[in-house]
Amino acid sequence: MTDQAPVTYAGPPRVLSGVQPSGALHLGNYLGALVKFTRLQHEIDTFIFVADLHAITVWQDPAALAQQTREIAAAYIASGLDPDKATIFPQSAVREHAELSWIFNCVARLGWLDRMTQFKEKSGKHKERSSVGLYTYPVLQAADILVYKATHVPVGEDQKQHLELTRDIAQKFNHDFNAPGFFPLPDPLIQGPGARVMSLRDGSAKMSKSDPSDYSRINLTDDADTIAAKIKKARTDPEPLPETIEDLAARAEADNLVGIFAALAGKTKAEVLAEYAGKGFGTFKPALAELAVEKLAPVGEKMRGLLGDPAVLDAILAKGAEKAREAAAPTLAEVKKLVGFWGA
Repeated sequence: MTDQAPVTYAGPPRVLSGVQPSGALHLGNYLGALVKFTRLQHEIDTFIFVADLHAITVWQDPAALAQQTREIAAAYIASGLDPDKATIFPQSAVREHAELSWIFNCVARLGWLDRMTQFKEKSGKHKERSSVGLYTYPVLQAADILVYKATHVPVGEDQKQHLELTRDIAQKFNHDFNAPGFFPLPDPLIQGPGARVMSLRDGSAKMSKSDPSDYSRINLTDDADTIAAKIKKARTDPEPLPETIEDLAARAEADNLVGIFAALAGKTKAEVLAEYAGKGFGTFKPALAELAVEKLAPVGEKMRGLLGDPAVLDAILAKGAEKAREAAAPTLAEVKKLVGFWGA
């Protein structure tokens, strides 16, 4: 990287994030992202997109993709995002993402992408069979962020490396095209308690929409009875809950359920243990099920209502895409001038 001292970006603060439409959203998405998006919209200019360009880095059923995009939008709104406060839109509806991504492909360096651990994890032993898009995924992610000159990005531990790449690309572009401070160097908003929700069947594995067992997760569209049943069947151990966080740490499934309770209740794990220490899961699980139903069942009900009227969702997405294009187009136009494209 260049040794140039970065010039501070002088633009307004803005946050950007998105979720891929590649399967049903679950409790982990809700606690790790959606509730945080909802809070942020009251604090900062917020852009939240449906990451359909990212989704197709692995094959998606074309007949299902548009509906899955609506499902993500419905989850956003049902979780509390207000389309009049936050800009909610499909990534593919704003062509500036893809155009800026190509320019950034020419700024980023192979060595930077070779260090990205997520590609190694997702491609496994057969990286030659992976799409080029999966390899350059972090560059498109940089374009997603910087086309809106976002200054803050909510990230989990697995995305911190990609945000560092975004900062490298921004700094190198600013240097190479003699435009100090043009792009911000976005800062992470590290997600707090509840961000890493584990499987209900295996406390060592992250809750995932790709897990073959539906009982490993609580889907946002699950009804009250299903939510309660899944918590009742969640894997635990025979010991009562301990008094301290340190004693909880070695018990993955117990730690996960206490963490879920804490996140849903807006408490710390220590506060939950202060209430339930010494009690068995026969007492704790029903209390957790009641809390989960209270918090999540209304979200599922609202989602189902929204999905029953796709025209309303499509109108929200179209309006959001128009607003997003208004924000992205000036950035790309200036980038083209800086790069030297004809007619820019």
